[in-house]
Amino acid sequence: MNLQKLQGAIEFFKDFLKSDRRFDHIYMYESQKTWKNEWNIENIDLKSTYDLSIRNSETRRMWVGDNYRPKDMMLRFMSIQKELIRDMFRDLFDETKDVVGRSDRFIFHSDILLEEFKNINRSSIENRHFHDDNYQIISMYLAFEFPEAYAFYQFKDFREFLVRIGSLDIPEINDLNRFFKVMRTVYKFMEKDEELISLHKSRLNPGKHFTGKSLLLSTEMCRVAVGG
Repeated sequence: MNLQKLQGAIEFFKDFLKSDRRFDHIYMYESQKTWKNEWNIENIDLKSTYDLSIRNSETRRMWVGDNYRPKDMMLRFMSIQKELIRDMFRDLFDETKDVVGRSDRFIFHSDILLEEFKNINRSSIENRHFHDDNYQIISMYLAFEFPEAYAFYQFKDFREFLVRIGSLDIPEINDLNRFFKVMRTVYKFMEKDEELISLHKSRLNPGKHFTGKSLLLSTEMCRVAVGG
């Protein structure tokens, strides 16, 4: 990446935070805090735990959209295979393993669960589990569990951001590992800017939002840089 262009993008984001324009991605930090408060993979009632962990007082856009219902399908799967899903999340959050491998295994097991669900519910019209969404929902789980290490992935925004900061190697297909590496690098530059971090934290309510180190800040800057 071109460091001068990256610094320009950071300055653009900082000016954005200083402006009176409403930035509506602050809800992500509420969802992150809720997950950190509620998620416990060992809870007997995993279904209720999952349901409580993925809640937001302002919006559901991270897991509900037009023909996009990953939370709803995961709750349905938990009704038939709770322990398998517990193992799926254990594997996904196992930092000793490659992140792409564990993400792909989570999707693979979701495929299996969908087939089992359809066999049990033959009248159901459901034909997707929505976790095969170019790693968006997978990256959300990871960003909630490990705020300092993972960010919310959207391939289109990532690709356009690389163009914006002068990268000479623009991916044509998903590259999850590279995305996380770039977001970690970007955050290292952002956290050196004391004014930016102060502006960021001034938006947060400690009782409502996650206020620790979070690569969601990299995601925000990326989205603002590309007009997302």
